[in-house]
Amino acid sequence: MFTGLIEEIGTLRSVQRQGEAMVLTIGAGIILNDVKLGDSIAVNGVCLTVISFDRSQFSVDVMPETYRHTNLTELSPGSPVNLERAMMAGGRFGGHMVQGHVDGTGVIRSRRAEANAVVFTVEPHKAELLRTVVPQGSVTLDGISLTVVDVDREAGSFTVSIIPHTLAETVLQHKRAGDTVNIENDILGKYVDHLLGLRDREQPRRTGLTESMLRENGFMA
Repeated sequence: MFTGLIEEIGTLRSVQRQGEAMVLTIGAGIILNDVKLGDSIAVNGVCLTVISFDRSQFSVDVMPETYRHTNLTELSPGSPVNLERAMMAGGRFGGHMVQGHVDGTGVIRSRRAEANAVVFTVEPHKAELLRTVVPQGSVTLDGISLTVVDVDREAGSFTVSIIPHTLAETVLQHKRAGDTVNIENDILGKYVDHLLGLRDREQPRRTGLTESMLRENGFMA
């Protein structure tokens, strides 16, 4: 579990590819202070497991499922990446509940300045991702906990507003229109949506009065 508060920007040092599998080696500093084999580290919002490390870098496996559903495939040596260690029990919860399980990717449609903020408009590649994106709710872009400003369901996009500190401390500073981002929707909305969907499939809603409905509810013998 993560909070969506980026601890540092790392630098991708090497990529080893084998089909739809990869091993990424990433240069870092802060997050290596207490790292152990098997630790979870979110890389651009993707929860990955440390398989080796030294004082200046760590390596992680990327499996085919992750390869196909995130923007990690677009990385090359020298690419900056957002990094966050899994949260500690009893620590401050400054963002929101982030699993590191990316729901899909989206493309940045526009980036514009608004006073001291920068507003990004993002269009998910899968339209169904908008089902659980709620204005003033939470969303994670490349591992960053952000608040949704607005949702335009007709255009198939949503907007987020970034303060200067967040922009300067994350890879969003490098993102422009046409770039992709990893999207993880709020876990609470996903569970509610899933459970309501199960209910509707198991007990289809009926519209209007029918003889069978009246019989089932005791209004007819």
